[in-house]
Amino acid sequence: MKHTTRSLLVLATGLVLGVSLTLGGSVLADRANNQAAPLPLDELRNFSEVFGKIKADYVETADDKTLLEGAIRGMLAGLDPHSAYLNQEEFKELQVGTSGEFGGLGIEVGMEDGFVKVISPIDDTPAQAAGVKAGDLIIRLDDTPVKGMSLNDAVKMMRGKPGTQILLTIMREGVQKPLKLTITRDVIRVKSVKFRALDKGYGYLRITSFQNQTGEQVLKAIADLKKEHGGDLKGLVLDLRNNPGGVLGAAVAVSDAFLEQGMIVYTEGRAKDAELRYTATPADALKGAPMVVLVNGGSASASEIVAGALQDHKRAIIMGTRTFGKGSVQTIFPMSNNSAIKLTTARYYTPGGRSIQADGIEPDIGLKAVKLVEADDADREMLKEADLSGHLANGNGKKPKTTKDETKADDAVGKDYALQEALNLLKGLNILQSRQ
Repeated sequence: MKHTTRSLLVLATGLVLGVSLTLGGSVLADRANNQAAPLPLDELRNFSEVFGKIKADYVETADDKTLLEGAIRGMLAGLDPHSAYLNQEEFKELQVGTSGEFGGLGIEVGMEDGFVKVISPIDDTPAQAAGVKAGDLIIRLDDTPVKGMSLNDAVKMMRGKPGTQILLTIMREGVQKPLKLTITRDVIRVKSVKFRALDKGYGYLRITSFQNQTGEQVLKAIADLKKEHGGDLKGLVLDLRNNPGGVLGAAVAVSDAFLEQGMIVYTEGRAKDAELRYTATPADALKGAPMVVLVNGGSASASEIVAGALQDHKRAIIMGTRTFGKGSVQTIFPMSNNSAIKLTTARYYTPGGRSIQADGIEPDIGLKAVKLVEADDADREMLKEADLSGHLANGNGKKPKTTKDETKADDAVGKDYALQEALNLLKGLNILQSRQ
């Protein structure tokens, strides 16, 4: 992979509960050589006076560590929703979270209007099983209102030992009354890549989050799909719905798997080392076979990098709803006491120069969120001419296909409307290519 080299760990996601504090690109770095700006003496004098007044007159004794850590948290939280202070425990959980196993509920969250907003539930986690959805606003944790809490404090309340329960009170768009969901905490083991055959020659590949090994797992999944089909694939559906992001390098690797040349993503910031350029290397794992990428409002950060790169290079058709719009880069700076700060340092851009921040990726084909109701047997196997007793032969010596054969592909994709539309589109693209 060709890109500007730095000894950094770059992530691209939000805030995962169980918990991994990350971004829409986060970088593990140590900028010890930064030149210090002149100290604002008047403001520091004011800070010192406030600190002294709290120490002298607050109703209870306040220790220095608590006061100063609170000041640091407030200083970072006041910048933007993604900058934050990470104490030793939170910093450790961030590092564990990128390995794909951590404890908690299994949701990616941010802040909106003073409430905790669900960016996306993670596949196969307690939150998803309980019915938490992207876009939900959490307004109460057990009996405690969320309004006025910092995001870190809310996260702490949602953490806990596996097997313990928490009651989430949720406001959901289109639902008048608050929903109450009881969720049992568990150890979250995220399986990054899932795949299966959709129909003869067509594959389905889902990425639930971007972890360190996701790029390699995607290539292996494609190889397994090819082996299962006995040759190259006719098309692939890449499902990034409700994928909150993860490691930026993994997003680059996934994009690179389907691109042969050109820019994948680049970042721009004030500091010189916040500027990164990632370009594709030769070889397309699908050898040019058509792709459809499924996205929705829960597709964030790393997911948007992949969707944006494939869209700008006209390598895939993006289908679904507008993505989350998280296009800022956070850098993780380790501190001397084993804590860290997460600071927004740059924005990232698609190959065509589009900033995803607060805008997201607009799909090429929009799909509304709908549910398919399973048809009854009468609709699924309607009577055909070939079913009539004594029907005439077709005269070409070919045996007519049965109704069951015709519906087999639809049965394979189940009730997922978007997935059915993606498969139909792939088949249409193949028909057009074969006639050219």
